[in-house]
Amino acid sequence: MLLDRLLNIITIAAWLLLGFFVIVYLVRTILQQGFGAALRKLFGLRFLYLILFFVIAISLLSSSLVFIEPQHVGVVISLLKPEGYRDRPIRSGMHWIAPLLEEVTLYPVYWQTYTMSATPTEGQNRGDDSISARTSDGQAVSLDCTVIFQIDPEQVIRIHIDWQNRYIEDFVRPAIRSLVRTQVSQYTVDEVNSSKRIDLERDLDEQTRQWLSDKGFILDHFLLRNIAFSPEYATAVELKQVALQQSIQKQHEAEQIRKLAAGEADKIKTIAIADAEATRIKAQAEADALRLLADSLSLNPDLITLRYVDKLSPGIQVMLVPNDNPYILPLPTMLSGSPGSPTTTSSTSLATPAPTDTPSPTPTPTPEP
Repeated sequence: MLLDRLLNIITIAAWLLLGFFVIVYLVRTILQQGFGAALRKLFGLRFLYLILFFVIAISLLSSSLVFIEPQHVGVVISLLKPEGYRDRPIRSGMHWIAPLLEEVTLYPVYWQTYTMSATPTEGQNRGDDSISARTSDGQAVSLDCTVIFQIDPEQVIRIHIDWQNRYIEDFVRPAIRSLVRTQVSQYTVDEVNSSKRIDLERDLDEQTRQWLSDKGFILDHFLLRNIAFSPEYATAVELKQVALQQSIQKQHEAEQIRKLAAGEADKIKTIAIADAEATRIKAQAEADALRLLADSLSLNPDLITLRYVDKLSPGIQVMLVPNDNPYILPLPTMLSGSPGSPTTTSSTSLATPAPTDTPSPTPTPTPEP
């Protein structure tokens, strides 16, 4: 605060001016009258006592007025208390303490971050500061972690008594490293390298929160930043993943082939069903046609003769009827050499002679030459 700083500056300036005045006065007096006379004259100066009283008053005022910033809390060490300290910390604001009898030690109450990492530039300690641990199956792992915590303002006096300003190096750091090693030993290396990592981080968060709370700290987050494995295990995992990806690729290709085969089978099945349906429809149509034809023939038996005549080739000129029919039916003649083109001509019915009992002459065989 400006007033606190101003009082400190005034106090320092007053003591410097007083010292400068005393030194100058003593030097000049010693050169003129000697050291003993200089001391007698110095202590005989009344205004010097006034200046000294003013300087002491400013000093006492400056040391008794303490301003605590919002991000800090103060522990008052007091000679006036039997325990040697006030039983309540002082919070942010302006406070009065007994000068020369009380002293204030400040502690931060903002969130602090402590990181242990293998990367030299990330953690508070230079170099590889990661946590080495072993899993339940004996595999070595290295973990990077970060804890975000703060001092509980109500427990700051206890922290001052137990740890003072050594609480990070003497408590937080050793506690975190011990907890990490203990929790990692409950998991196998495959579990640490799988989805169980979330369970590990959750367990570490719970254990760390409990430990810090018992000692007067508040945990915000425990962050498991990285887990590194031994080179042999990392190589084995990489080979396993490559083999797994190849297997997945083969399965994908086989699945594509199965899908193509299934598609072709569905196509063939669809075509076969369509052909069968067409054949069924065609057969049904033919059956219906035959049924209609049979119904027509049953009503008109001469219809079959008409269908027979219709089926005869147009190029036939005469038609022979059964031997019990006494007529030869002439067909229409062709016009202009166009076969199959009937012309309108008159036809004459030729009567066949009545059969007689005279036998037909037997043809005389022609002698072979």
